[in-house]
Amino acid sequence: MTKILTNLNKLHDLITAAEKKANREGNDVQIIAVTKEVSVERTQEAIDAGLIHLGENRPEGLNRKISEIQANVHWHYIGSLQTRKVKQVINYIDYLHSLDRLSLAEEIEKRAEKPVKCFVQVNVSGEESKHGLTIEEVLPFVEALKSFTMIQVVGLMTMAPNTEDEASIRSVFKQLKQCQQQIAEQGFAHAPCTELSMGMSNDFEIAVEEGATFVRVGTALVGNERGEQDEHEK
Repeated sequence: MTKILTNLNKLHDLITAAEKKANREGNDVQIIAVTKEVSVERTQEAIDAGLIHLGENRPEGLNRKISEIQANVHWHYIGSLQTRKVKQVINYIDYLHSLDRLSLAEEIEKRAEKPVKCFVQVNVSGEESKHGLTIEEVLPFVEALKSFTMIQVVGLMTMAPNTEDEASIRSVFKQLKQCQQQIAEQGFAHAPCTELSMGMSNDFEIAVEEGATFVRVGTALVGNERGEQDEHEK
């Protein structure tokens, strides 16, 4: 059994336990293997282990892996996307986790060849180091996307503060869940907003307990061959 498969089995067990603790129905949490800090070869190992959702945060890494890995998987772009780089990314991904401004939405509308599933990025904690809208800005922003034919708001995304304070982490996830429900209740055709992308290697169990449907796990799953970390995968 490979190291990744061992990690994946452990991850499944922890997610199942978190779902049970929260009285959630099982099997509705998707694991995104964050492969941005590992090689093409390690990424292929992840696919061979059965992972079908893969996350990258730079156009260069995404494009290289897509060109070298011919596999029927779902590619997620999880990093902040510069408007000028939209054309390098948008027609190669299945999900964008960092929609946070109208200028980006406008460029996607212009460049996309098919509708893109997008998560609106929300900076719930208010940290200056993080991208995203405030909670109060989310509903008006989603309403403003009504006429965009190439954007489908499938959910919201956030990153919790990098802290050992579980209460602070849980509060961020709870607030995002409440915001997601508020958007979903509007019944927007362009924004079903049924999904929550939250939780990483160090806090995914709390995220699952609070309603995450996508967790973004890198180090705890595929490792980190570069020995580097940044805000998208601690």
